Amino acid sequence: MKYLFSFILLCVTFSISGQQHRLVKIWETDTTFSVPESVLLHKGKLFVSLIDGTSWDDDGKGGIGILSTDGKKYNGNWITGLSAPKGMAIIGKRMYVADITRVVVIDLKEEKVINTIHIPTSENLNDITVGKDVVYVSDSKSGKIWIIVNDKPEIFLNTTPRVNGVKFYNNQLFYGEGKSFKKIDAGRKITTIAQVTENIDGIEPLANGDFILTSWIGYIYYVTKGGGVQTLLETHQNKINTADIGMDAKNSIIYVPTFFGKKVIAYKIEVVGN
Repeated sequence: MKYLFSFILLCVTFSISGQQHRLVKIWETDTTFSVPESVLLHKGKLFVSLIDGTSWDDDGKGGIGILSTDGKKYNGNWITGLSAPKGMAIIGKRMYVADITRVVVIDLKEEKVINTIHIPTSENLNDITVGKDVVYVSDSKSGKIWIIVNDKPEIFLNTTPRVNGVKFYNNQLFYGEGKSFKKIDAGRKITTIAQVTENIDGIEPLANGDFILTSWIGYIYYVTKGGGVQTLLETHQNKINTADIGMDAKNSIIYVPTFFGKKVIAYKIEVVGN
């Protein structure tokens, strides 16, 4: 694998509340990843969902890989036999993976699939997140968000057209409904936080409570708690996707799966002015 430790300073900067931010590329892998859709940081490892085909083919070719946080070591066959795995989330020793119409449960210690939760009437399960002992999973095609409690699914939200990214944070569920960034609180009150230019894919909170959002087509946004939106990066001109990112909030690093670009890129989020 070839590594490009370029530390190239990206030209796009933005101003939020008197501060400017920018992305600095830390590393990128070679193009050896089989259509990486999502990245999840957990205990010093990057788990990467691999579709290895088109977005929704139920073909058994997909899986989960493991990448080191410096981009140097990669195992693309940690879990095999999935179809089109996308979002991943972890509760304890269990990983939950959205895979078309089912949620696959993986034992992290045993490193194997231990359960498959079929989601009735689902069509295109996409992103996944966890709350306190519960799992939320979005169905982009049917416009629903499901909740799974004790491995039993039920509908949580039923009218969320083009829903994709979901993230449970601060006792609220944040989600992307098309180009709208929304949240629903414990009392089921829905608030629109911001609008972005393209449909939302990845959603990750920063340590200061702001968010990084992505659009699959090739956009990365910084969104403040108050709804300010600035574009950090555009890669669509080069036909490089920015799918469901992983986040190291402590160190302000994002890990970007590039889907058909077949690589993962790490960026540092920096403050460059006041």
